[in-house]
Amino acid sequence: MTAILEALLLDVPEEIGTERLVLRATRAGMGSTVAEAVRESRKELERWMAWARNARSASESERHCREMQLRWYAREEFDFCFHRRSDGLLVGKGGLHTIDWAVPKFEIGYWIRSSCTRQGLATEATLALVELAARRLGANRIEITSDARNAPSRRVAEKSGFELEGVRRSSRRDAHGKLADSCMYARVLA
Repeated sequence: MTAILEALLLDVPEEIGTERLVLRATRAGMGSTVAEAVRESRKELERWMAWARNARSASESERHCREMQLRWYAREEFDFCFHRRSDGLLVGKGGLHTIDWAVPKFEIGYWIRSSCTRQGLATEATLALVELAARRLGANRIEITSDARNAPSRRVAEKSGFELEGVRRSSRRDAHGKLADSCMYARVLA
């Protein structure tokens, strides 16, 4: 309990800049923009993420954004929308999830809008999230977990300096409800 109380005192930046991106904390009012990106990317996202099987309506997406804002203030998750610096387009979303303040340990999750993939944006955002977790939040361990068949996600982890610790057999349900293997990648900072 003490660790979470200490976490409440941390000043966590709600905006992070990189060379090509601005990562902004997910907040109320972003729902329709997020819903549009999910609709465009649904076919690719639903292969790996169960939540994408039913493209969210703008109101469901707005509810999600407000929940992420609440979870941010409770220090349970730090969720960001990734915007392209040049034109402000929402190119993806992700953040620090599955937080264990006693370690402290964070899991990075991400997805990129279909029209913006294969440009290194997920890696750029991931490295910014690593920096946030390491320098501002005192992370000792950062993880990325992906479906073992999701080669693009695995490449992001590897390009971001994460090491494969192992393949966890039948450790998750895939987007279609079938058992699937997952890869555990980690960066240990302590």
